[in-house]
Formats: sequence, structure tokens, C-alpha cells
Amino acid sequence: MAAFIGIDLGTTFSAVARIDDIGAPAIVHNLEGKNVTPSVVEFRSDGVVEVGELPRKNLGLEDNVFGGFKRDMGTDTTYEVNGESYTPIQFSTFVLKKLKQDAEEALGPIGEAIVTIPANFPHEARTATMAAAKAARLKIRHIINEPTAAALYYAYKNGKEFDGCCAIYDLGGGTFDVTIATVVGQDVEVLATEGLKNLGGGDFDMELQRLVTIKYKDETGKEPAARDFTLNDAEELKKSLSKREKATARVGLEVIEVSREEFEEAISTLIAKTEMLCQSALDEAGVSVNEIQHVLFAGGSTRVPVVVESAKKLFQQEPVSTANVDEVVAMGAALYAIYKGDQTDLNAAQKNSVEKMQIQERTGKYFGTLAIAALSQEMENIVIIPKGEKIPCQVEKSLYTVHEDQESVRCEVTESGALEKVPDFVKIIWEGDLPLPSGRPANQEIKVKFSYDDSQIMQCEFVDVQTGKETKVELTVSADPSRDQEVDKFLVT
Repeated sequence: MAAFIGIDLGTTFSAVARIDDIGAPAIVHNLEGKNVTPSVVEFRSDGVVEVGELPRKNLGLEDNVFGGFKRDMGTDTTYEVNGESYTPIQFSTFVLKKLKQDAEEALGPIGEAIVTIPANFPHEARTATMAAAKAARLKIRHIINEPTAAALYYAYKNGKEFDGCCAIYDLGGGTFDVTIATVVGQDVEVLATEGLKNLGGGDFDMELQRLVTIKYKDETGKEPAARDFTLNDAEELKKSLSKREKATARVGLEVIEVSREEFEEAISTLIAKTEMLCQSALDEAGVSVNEIQHVLFAGGSTRVPVVVESAKKLFQQEPVSTANVDEVVAMGAALYAIYKGDQTDLNAAQKNSVEKMQIQERTGKYFGTLAIAALSQEMENIVIIPKGEKIPCQVEKSLYTVHEDQESVRCEVTESGALEKVPDFVKIIWEGDLPLPSGRPANQEIKVKFSYDDSQIMQCEFVDVQTGKETKVELTVSADPSRDQEVDKFLVT
């Protein structure tokens, strides 16, 4: 019987989990015997591409080693290696292939897989993640937001202990999400989510590296060499400062002392951003701090003491974690994999683990289209599906042609993080044309219908009511032929 797996594809570390024969989530060790795998890719001189711990040691030191590319998913960013260009999709595929191969070594054939994504990821990053999973030859039909996966694990592990309104505080190596959700038994309903894709432990490391560099220059009058204090060194110093009030770092031949207070001051702006996002999520959910009954931690950066104190101060209670915070997302994703997978492939214990599970997600962005506003006669962004809408959902609106004898309608799908009317402040994620017959008067009805499924993939229709002519787009991986060609080309090299 093929194993179902959940994959936490992280910015700095990734993890794989499965549901064992007794129906419990469990981490799958990689070939090195570790629970997590560094999301780092190295192009070796012998032509081999290596992923994991050895490449991580050279991150920031060698031009052929790459990490942090998850933040660039869905963008046009490319990386040059030996005269060749690579994309974030391709780098993520290397990581996913390593995770899949290690899981197959441990479990045998892999069936359904779920890959997690930050809740704040835009549409392009979501489809890019699906493209990477496809290129890695994973059987994947669904994705799940990372804080929702964490909530699933907590709900499963602790029964009714965490019933009520919860804040899932997910701070990893590269991204931050906070989700407000109600949990009843194994039912999880998301109320609101906020986050940033460029806020995490890696940013703490960079600020600590800057701090040490400044202190070194003050003491020696010189700039340290790049190899003298790397981001890996900064991460180790951060871990030391999480356990003690002061720690030392060796920079070349010098020893630099750093206090926890200095480190916390260096990252104070980042901590302030997490607090603002938490408050924004509460406001969007219509929930007060006093109504939050549990604060559930996920992500390795929640171990940093100032993060704990910030969350404790904001939510007025002690945050909790009932498992390794690096693993809860992957284990929640494993539960979702069997929840969404073919139930005939499960044994009785596994079926029992998810038979009472229900998940209600919501949209994390606003989706709309551009049209001429009736009053101002200026182009505006018209929201079709608002942020916070329960999914799956389908919303239909009627818009109207503007001119006599109008020959076509420009169809656009927009995305924004905030409620925006001004076209300059939204992102166009698809555009096309709907031809119209000639000789018609103005004000002819065009129906615009957007649907959003439980893998958070958009389907959009623009229909000329009089003729029935329509323009449709399914905004999935296969909706972008150039992206599929890129992946297919990568697969045969």
C-alpha cells in the first residue's frame, strides 16, 4: 500500500511526515537520519546537484550554493550557475526530489502527497509550488496553508484541549503567518490570516550578522572577511543567545561578545511587524485578544525568547507547543493527505484519525477585475471575491460594456492583499479578450464569475449575456504553458 505523506517545504529547512499504521502522524527521517533537511542546493564540480546538510555549510561562501529561494517562488527571479539559468521552481524541485527519494527509501512507494505553503503566498507562488511538486514526480492534487496544517496537528494531538478560538503563530526561517481559527475537536475553521513572506529567522540572522560586523569594526577598525562570520555563524550565535544572556562569536582572530539585549534591539523592528500583523488578523477576524483561548506555536523561530515574550504580551497568555515546532506543519500536512486521499487505501486506524476531521479555509487575498466605473468613468478594480471568503466559493457579478459598437472586452484577473480600487495598486495575474459582435449599443451585460477551490486555485469566466460567448481561464499550473515547458525541459536534463 502506497504511503501518504505531508511535506513542509520550508525556506531554511524542510520536513516529511506520514500517518503510521496506528493512525498517528510521524516524522519520516531522511537518509542522514535527521528529522529535517536543509532547503539548500549545491551544484558540485562533478555535475552532481546535492541537497541538504553539506551544501548548507557552504551557504553564503560559495557561488554554486543556493538557499532561501522559497521567497522568490512565483517571481521572475533567476539564478546563474555555470552559465545556466535556474528558477526558484527548479531549485524547489531539487529539494522535493530529495525529500521524495528519502521517503521512498524509508516507506516504499509514495501515494498522495500534500505540500504546504505560507498562508500569505500569492497566486503565482502557489502555482509555482504545485509546478515544483509536479516536476519532482509527486502525486499531488492539493496544497494547504502552513498554519492551517499546524492547527490540524494540534487538534488531532490534543483532542478537545484546544477547543475554542486559537491564534496559530507560525514563524519559520523565512516567512511569518498568523491565523485566527476556531477549533472544535478535529474541526478547524479559519477566520482570518495575515503574514509576510520576508520575515523569519533568516532575517534575525542577517540583523545579528550586521550587529557583529559593526562591533568588530568598532573594536578593530577593519571590515571582517566574508568567511570570518557567516550567516551560519550568526544562526549558531542566535541559538546561544536563546539560552543565555550573553554569548561570544569568533570573527577571524577576534572574539566579539553580544548580549541578548543587543540582539533583541537589532530585531525590534521585525518583532514590531509580527505584532502589527497579529493585531491586523484579530481585527479582520472580528475577535478581541480576550477571546483568544490558545496561542499555538509553529516554526523554529518561535524558540527565540523575545518572540515568546512578544506573543505572550500581545495575546496576554503563555503560548504553547505540544511537539517539536519544526515538525508540526509537516505532521498536519500528513493528516490532510489522508483526509484528501483515497480512503480505500487506508487501514481502519488511519481512517479513524480523519473521519471526524473538517477544515474550513478562507481566501487570503482579494480577487477582482478592472472595469470602467459608472460614476467616475475611470478604470477601477472591482472586487469579485473578497479576502476572508469561505472556500470553496463561487461569486458572480454583472458588469456592462461602455461604448456603442464596442468590439471586445478586456478581461483581467487581479489580486491584492488589501481592498484596493486603484489599478496601480493591484497585480494582474491573468488577462485576455472577449470578442463582441459589432453594431451593439452600450451597457450590454457581461457576467463575471470567479470560483476558488479548496486547493486555492482560481477559475474565472467572462460571459457576454446576449450572445453567450465566453472567455474562461483556469489559473492552475497547466494554465501557463511556458511554465510547464520550463519544468518539462528541466526534467529531461
